Amino acid sequence: MMRTANPALNDKTFQHIGTGEYTDAMTLQGTVNKTGMMLLLVVAGAAYTWSLFADGNTESMMMWMMIGFFGGLITSVVTIYKKTWSPVTAPLYSVLQGFALGGLSAFLESIYSGIVIQAVALTFGTAGCLLIAYTSGVIKATENFKLGVFAATGGIALIYFVGWIMSLFGTSIPYIHENGWVGVGFSLVTVVIAALNLVLDFDFIEKGVEHGAPKFMEWFAAFGLMVTLIWLYIEILRLLAKLNSRK
Repeated sequence: MMRTANPALNDKTFQHIGTGEYTDAMTLQGTVNKTGMMLLLVVAGAAYTWSLFADGNTESMMMWMMIGFFGGLITSVVTIYKKTWSPVTAPLYSVLQGFALGGLSAFLESIYSGIVIQAVALTFGTAGCLLIAYTSGVIKATENFKLGVFAATGGIALIYFVGWIMSLFGTSIPYIHENGWVGVGFSLVTVVIAALNLVLDFDFIEKGVEHGAPKFMEWFAAFGLMVTLIWLYIEILRLLAKLNSRK
């Protein structure tokens, strides 16, 4: 069984798609190429909303940021349930998420100078280190490891969901969103959990190639990896913002 906490890359993904039946099958290089394309699309979308903020057009920036956030959410759900659409929906998801990340990043950069380049460096540095650890066998995606990451990710998701419900009533979960040590500790734990999801994603992609998944699964696998990378970047931004606000 292939288990991953990433809702896009879970143990049901390869069901009903006829793995091993395609002459044009998923490859590791193809997945890497499509991941690179999606990263470029995220950067392009982010550059647009960043430029709006830099030009003082904050209303337009907020509008495109919201379009990116909600559009990305809708597109991600469509991609998960319609995997064969991923060659179209995955690139669209990247652009939309770029709109959201560009606005968020520009806003935080205006408050804490240098925070964005730090977050980007830490995100890709973490991903690179975990990829090396995974390919070298230092970290192995055993079933117990997968179950632990899955449970931890579910716990974080539940906390965020409860916090969102509470925000509708004008309140929030105390401490975890503040810059005290509890809040910093919570963000640090969340960053670690998000990072460990990358190991599960690497394992999932490797298994997809081994099972001879159809070619469109390269886009779907790249999409799933991007979901985790974007989550990791946002959590690192939150952690750095809390640490900077303590100065």
